[in-house]
Amino acid sequence: MATRTAAFYTNPLPCKHLEDYKLKHGLNGYRSLQKFLRATLNGRTSVKMSEYLIARCISCNGSQGRIFLCLVCSSFSCSTHILLHARSKISHDIAVDIERSELYCCMCNDQVYDPDFDRVVVSKIIMDMPSKTLTLEDNTRRSSKRRKLNSAVDLDLKKIEQLALSKDGRAKSCYPPGLRGLNNLGNTCFMNSVLQALVHAPPFKNYFLSDRHDRETCGKRSSDRLCLTCNMDAIVLSMFSGDRTPYNPAQFLYSCWRHSTNLASYEQQDAHEFFISVLDAIHENDRNEGSSNEENSGLEGRKAFIDWVFSGMLRSDLICMTCGFTSSTYDPFLDMSLDLNTTPVNLADRSITSKESTRRSTLLGCLDLFTMPEKLGSDEKLYCENCKEKRASLKQMSVRRLPLVLSLHIKRFEHSAVRKLSRKIDWHLPFPFTLDMTPYLSSSIISSRIGNRMFSFDSDEKDTAEFEIFAVITHSGRLESGHYVTYLRLRNQWYKCDDAWITEVDEEIVRASECYMLFYAR
Repeated sequence: MATRTAAFYTNPLPCKHLEDYKLKHGLNGYRSLQKFLRATLNGRTSVKMSEYLIARCISCNGSQGRIFLCLVCSSFSCSTHILLHARSKISHDIAVDIERSELYCCMCNDQVYDPDFDRVVVSKIIMDMPSKTLTLEDNTRRSSKRRKLNSAVDLDLKKIEQLALSKDGRAKSCYPPGLRGLNNLGNTCFMNSVLQALVHAPPFKNYFLSDRHDRETCGKRSSDRLCLTCNMDAIVLSMFSGDRTPYNPAQFLYSCWRHSTNLASYEQQDAHEFFISVLDAIHENDRNEGSSNEENSGLEGRKAFIDWVFSGMLRSDLICMTCGFTSSTYDPFLDMSLDLNTTPVNLADRSITSKESTRRSTLLGCLDLFTMPEKLGSDEKLYCENCKEKRASLKQMSVRRLPLVLSLHIKRFEHSAVRKLSRKIDWHLPFPFTLDMTPYLSSSIISSRIGNRMFSFDSDEKDTAEFEIFAVITHSGRLESGHYVTYLRLRNQWYKCDDAWITEVDEEIVRASECYMLFYAR
């Protein structure tokens, strides 16, 4: 099976500008930069020209935000002026983000991935390891390694990373299983953030760790089309293999490109759109694969795997405002997209208490808004089966059945068709770590609507409606460009997953973050 995979798998190709740069300069720019790389013990690297020099943009003299170093002329530019620099100079297209030590194409306006650059960065980590943590034998081995690194950078990256791990001064073995960074392949933080959340969703990871998907017998894997479920299985097993070096998800990215052509580019994508696309692709793959497999026809089988983990059921009620007749429809959901309540609070309205005003700007306020009765406009009158004519109506949403993993998407990106403008809502949205969804269940909504009268309600919800948070995806930056990061809650400790970098953080950092997607498990 490995041979078949290798036949059609390659790393994502670099952009044309990077190819032109390497054709003209080779690896000289990488080697020259290497002496200015500063590595911490956990493998995080940055570019520092001098202990006393503050990197400032040559155009505005600014030093805040993202600063880039041109690999051709070694000048600094901020994110606002980096394109201006590239256009004003011939072939000054490739730069390095000095804070993250990642390649950046000024003309493409995004990150680019080059394994040769990775080798230079990782070899620097080897050479900068403190000698006091090494034995005499280790020192001899490292000196030999350094001589080889100085003569060439085409060393096997995996071997270098394994050596770096064995010399790591931090006791990373104390990290929970599955905690592993993901390499950014060129503006793929949207993918990395979603993968971290998926891999640590309890029933999702358990499905793969218990060998429920057999890559050897999967009928969907062929030389013509990659099986996305097989690739997900490989990622989960690799993340929980015990290896702490950053994992390269290039094969998964390539598989996603084959399944969703709209994602096949190095441009920044929306993490929520990617999340839905991945779940849809895995669901479609396993539904087709499991349709002829009678053993897996149960709820927890492969046929209904994604449904079993992520799928819930929404109830939509249309209520006649004349006679009260209610018609209901039911729709499955993989996640709930919640609007932020942007309606200004009327301070003169004494019916709104300060507690209610505060709640409106929280996650619970978003859920309240989602399930609030909405009066349809006069041009949206609907036919009432009881009145036998079109009547003014109310529409109300509720949750009929909750999934095992509840995914909540906060609509932070607004698009105005009238003004033809888009903007990002940067509000801080407080969210609870423990979420009780009982008030939003159909049974609760209907009971509240009809008062204390006796009624019969056939509910699919038999289990607890209380959830605990385990992952938060955040977005920082502007609408057209930004960065995704995932916070994971493992063993009551929060970890920040910023592409290849994993760091422990306090829960106050998570609570203050700009949440974009929230993941809760029962």
